Amino acid sequence: MDLLSNINKYIDHSVLKPFVTYKEIEKHCLFALEYKFASVCVNPFHTKLCYEILKNSEVKVCTVVGFPLGLTTKNIKIKEAVESVENGATELDIVWNISAFKSKDYTYVENELKEIIKHTPNVVHKIIVETAYLTQEEKIDALDIVIQSGAHYIKTSTGFAEKGADIEDVKLWKSLSKDRIKIKASGGIKDLNTVLAFINAGADRIGTSSTEKIMKEVDGNVL
Repeated sequence: MDLLSNINKYIDHSVLKPFVTYKEIEKHCLFALEYKFASVCVNPFHTKLCYEILKNSEVKVCTVVGFPLGLTTKNIKIKEAVESVENGATELDIVWNISAFKSKDYTYVENELKEIIKHTPNVVHKIIVETAYLTQEEKIDALDIVIQSGAHYIKTSTGFAEKGADIEDVKLWKSLSKDRIKIKASGGIKDLNTVLAFINAGADRIGTSSTEKIMKEVDGNVL
């Protein structure tokens, strides 16, 4: 498979700024349809609108849960996740409770994730652990917890922290996971070379809002 020609399949086109308008959401969805991205990633409020545009396509609707801090209660996250699925989401990017994790309340963190996943079967779950705030040891513990939760992906970042995805974190998770879970890199990925570097490091999905720039670079290289 030619990676450059198939790079669209790795991309979650992120549209998560709070001030985005309905017309802009529609424009982003049509752009995603043109390039056949893996998904369009939006806030819960925009899920239904995205679904109406994308429902007859291969492009998935991905909705964030507990975004961006992850500090709503478990029941609120469950309700948000369930409603998002009812509104058409088939992928959920869930921000875990980093306060509980930092407090070493690993039982709470894992149980919260398991409960959300249990209430939203048959969709893809990606868990955002916000690596910018984690030590090396915590990144390893985070991987173990997310694998145990039954999620499909571990995701680096919300894109709202001071630092986004790090190549070394993806390499670490790839080496330790033994393909038990997929990896999504996001945050600060703004050009084609960076996308390729993360994929080659082991990322299975790329979250970016710089998609238009990246695809122009792809088109320039493919032609």
